[in-house]
Amino acid sequence: MTVVRRNVALAAAVDRLRAAGVASPEHDAAELLAHVHGLERRDLFRIDTLAGEQAERFETLIARRVAREPLQHLTGAAYFRHVELAVGPGVFVPRPETELLAGWAIESALRAEHENRTCRVVDLCTGSGAIAKAVADEVPDADVHAVELDESAHGWAERNLAGTGVDLRQGDMGHAFDDLLGTVDVVVCNPPYIPLEAWESVAVEARDHDPHLALFSGDDGLDAIRLLAVRAALLLRPGGVVGTEHADAQGESVPAVFAATGRWVDVVDHHDLAGRPRFTTARLAR
Repeated sequence: MTVVRRNVALAAAVDRLRAAGVASPEHDAAELLAHVHGLERRDLFRIDTLAGEQAERFETLIARRVAREPLQHLTGAAYFRHVELAVGPGVFVPRPETELLAGWAIESALRAEHENRTCRVVDLCTGSGAIAKAVADEVPDADVHAVELDESAHGWAERNLAGTGVDLRQGDMGHAFDDLLGTVDVVVCNPPYIPLEAWESVAVEARDHDPHLALFSGDDGLDAIRLLAVRAALLLRPGGVVGTEHADAQGESVPAVFAATGRWVDVVDHHDLAGRPRFTTARLAR
């Protein structure tokens, strides 16, 4: 039986991932090695060597990552703010930058609660349930609702939101929650926003493994956001707020969508930690 030292195996894996164009080869190799051993990445120092079944599993996972299968599909989990999510084929893998939008939704919900009201939050296009679960976790008294159209993604959201108290439904964001019209404090959405013409520029992990329903939204990428601007205005109480993620090239076009309706005030675009336009917020005019 061949025995390989941990550092040697990791270095070889990193070289293979880098050559395959993986954006974070060191991180991914360490995560997969930790996953094989049932450890956190910070505890890899406990491993001296690889051999036998664990070495074979590590080799298999590295080969799949070299083929650009998403890391989270290989480990079966994604981490989002303070919650863990089960993910896999058929659901959009939540990205770290979306945590900023979730943070805005959480802060907005807390402000609403501070006004001595029960806060109602609606997460449209919930996907894996990431934002809804984060809000329910950090604002436990909030009345949280979520909707997802895709059947497979809805199944993942059911799994992730079980026991959280979130009201999860399956349906189209453009028609969801007729029973809540005019009563919502916060609408949050991470919609599809990639233009169809940008197909070739999308990372392989997303293009080949994320549901296209969660990625692409018409010729200019704004179809779902236009629908959101209309639907959120119906769901929110006067003075309620909406927040939506967008592509970094849409820092002007998305605020313009909301401004053009005449229903929204305080339309503001927000940057991510790298200084790129990332999400837009607005308040429903009273």
